[in-house]
Amino acid sequence: MVLTGRAGLLAAVGVVFVAVVTPRWAGVGIVVAVVLMVCLVDMLLAGSPRRLQLSRVGDNAVRLGEPAVVQLLVANPGRRVKGLLRDAWPPSAGVQDPPHKLDLPHGERRRLTTHLLPTRRGDRQADRVTIRSIGPLGFAGRQGSHRVPWTVRALPPFKSRKHLPSRLARLRELDGRTALLVRGQGTEFDSLRDYVPGDDVRSIDWRATARRGNVVLRTWRPERDRQVAIVIDSGRMSAGRVGDAPRLDHAMDAALLLAALATRAGDRVSLLACDSAVRADVRRPAPEDVLPSFVNALANVEAELVQTDFRVVVSQVLERLGQRSLVVLLTGLDPAVIEESLLPVIGPLLRRHVIVLASVADPRLTELESTRSDLIEVYGAASAARTRLDRERVTAILTRAGVTVVDENPDQIAPALADTYLALKRAGRL
Repeated sequence: MVLTGRAGLLAAVGVVFVAVVTPRWAGVGIVVAVVLMVCLVDMLLAGSPRRLQLSRVGDNAVRLGEPAVVQLLVANPGRRVKGLLRDAWPPSAGVQDPPHKLDLPHGERRRLTTHLLPTRRGDRQADRVTIRSIGPLGFAGRQGSHRVPWTVRALPPFKSRKHLPSRLARLRELDGRTALLVRGQGTEFDSLRDYVPGDDVRSIDWRATARRGNVVLRTWRPERDRQVAIVIDSGRMSAGRVGDAPRLDHAMDAALLLAALATRAGDRVSLLACDSAVRADVRRPAPEDVLPSFVNALANVEAELVQTDFRVVVSQVLERLGQRSLVVLLTGLDPAVIEESLLPVIGPLLRRHVIVLASVADPRLTELESTRSDLIEVYGAASAARTRLDRERVTAILTRAGVTVVDENPDQIAPALADTYLALKRAGRL
């Protein structure tokens, strides 16, 4: 049973009646009996919320920051139900609507719409649907709940998508560069064309020249169908917030831009999110399925508060890759972790593959280092400078070992990683 404000008002009138007319216990009993009788009759006349039939339709997935719409279909096979309906979701689902007013006669259906704006990645599952049916007198009613399962998956937002057209234009320029008329590592045969004065004579195809009777030149292009393995560190270093999001989210954004670019370049892309265990694994999907499979795999990946075991990371990568490939490791530049955990085990990867390490830098360090107006800020500037020097030292160690390091702010990490990939293609290192 649920009571409304009218029941409280009726009880208040009864108190006044007892105080003015019959200030005795008998009067109190009469008022209590009348209030209980009115509320009980009203509750019995109210339609049963438990007899309602509920189902859902709507969005199953949406990018983080974009709205989702889920509709609740309510059918009433019994007595008229009039009252409120609350469609409950977890707070991170971002429900935008107040409880729905419901007036559903016998045999009719209603379609109620709930607007969601998720604030976190991952699966957001609907909780109970609670219906409060008020009787015809408006004093009391019934309340019941239904389980109507539904899941809305909040996918990574892919904010760096705005950089994709410019990088694709560079990729098209790379495919047609005259510098690739000379064969080198990381190139493959493209086509034949007539010789033009100034071309490198080493690219002359003498057999084709003999057949055609004029000088013919071979042209080359960056080799396609290479393997690109994107490895995201989901350990404790990825849990720290940089700007308005964790490092892990910035790493995911950079991984999506690189995956889209490498797919357009004709390479095969795979994904691994790992710390002490594998959290997401996508192995060489079809080109049209790369981005959908990546965003779905990463939707529920959260940073784990454990130290990343790079032995597991290296063994997983070596198990997946056969031929020489590009391995992009998105992790932090913590000197202790790099020197004690990564460098001792990265040797097998360096011998067989091209390694790029991408790290998200914190722009607050630059701000701290440049602000020195009082003693506290001077200590902060010294700490920031020490951190910068440590990162530069670790970067130099990795570079000497043969690792290409990309260390940029959150807004620049995705385009910088894409530019590094294009530079490696241009240099013929893939």
